[in-house]
Amino acid sequence: MKKTIRIIKNRSDIGAGTRGADMGIDAMEIAAINAKNDFFNRTSFVDVKTHNESIYNMVRNSFAKRINFVVEQCNRVSQAVKESIVKNEFPLILSGDHSSALGSISGVKAVFPKTRLGVVWIDAHADLHTPYTSPSGNVHGMPLAAALHEDNLELKSNHPDEETLNSWEALKNIETKQPKLLPQDLIYFGVRDTEEAEEVLMKKNNIKNYSVEEVRFRGIQSCIAEAVATLSDCDAIYLSFDVDSLDCDHVSYGTGTPVPFGFDPKEAKVLITGFLNTNKVVCAEFTEINPLLDNKKNFMAETAFDILNHCFGSR
Repeated sequence: MKKTIRIIKNRSDIGAGTRGADMGIDAMEIAAINAKNDFFNRTSFVDVKTHNESIYNMVRNSFAKRINFVVEQCNRVSQAVKESIVKNEFPLILSGDHSSALGSISGVKAVFPKTRLGVVWIDAHADLHTPYTSPSGNVHGMPLAAALHEDNLELKSNHPDEETLNSWEALKNIETKQPKLLPQDLIYFGVRDTEEAEEVLMKKNNIKNYSVEEVRFRGIQSCIAEAVATLSDCDAIYLSFDVDSLDCDHVSYGTGTPVPFGFDPKEAKVLITGFLNTNKVVCAEFTEINPLLDNKKNFMAETAFDILNHCFGSR
């Protein structure tokens, strides 16, 4: 990757169920300062305006909480990603919660509307819920369903109101009224905490998930090579790294939805660099660092920055 990196700081955490991820970027910057690393000083950035003040508003759409504000936020992120790519830069999004990934994917697709887009999703969660299926109503569990234009009505358990559904349609249709990727071009690494509605979609669409166990049994390089081959027809790849893909018991609980038995930081570095080395990755995102929940002071942010610097510090 020879393009100049542009960091897009999106401190929004309104799509999450727990507050505090809005401080994740600052926590990473503190980690860099303490490590005497000037990564953030020598890398250009843009701050995206947020709607974090909306947390004080009464929740009106419980099956997709604050979705109207998430739509606005995703539009802002999409615009920032578009502007960066058009300038021949590499947008590196640092976000509060994972709902903004829909904006990131939308921005990429807006610049490359006819390009077949691959998505590599390193996460403990599938994020395939919809307002019709979500048990929590937290929109950070919905970005991939929105990107795929998937309502999952077969597994419907909720009855969202008209306002919620209008916002859901607006979210799905950011930048294009067509799906932003095909199910076969979505590859998971580390997903291990799912609900039935998501599992049915994954099975129906034959979406590949490389579990932590499979990666360790078969070998990480073998799994990366197979995934790269699967995405061989894709001309561009968006890569998303959620820190809850890491093993919370060995790293930290500094994320909104920690899940044990995840990857270790070395494995995360190998995974991310493995895909960056294909030269197909046009946009990447680090997300869901919540220093308020960290049981080891600022260790999750320190770990995330170490991975970030390893993967992007010399590019």
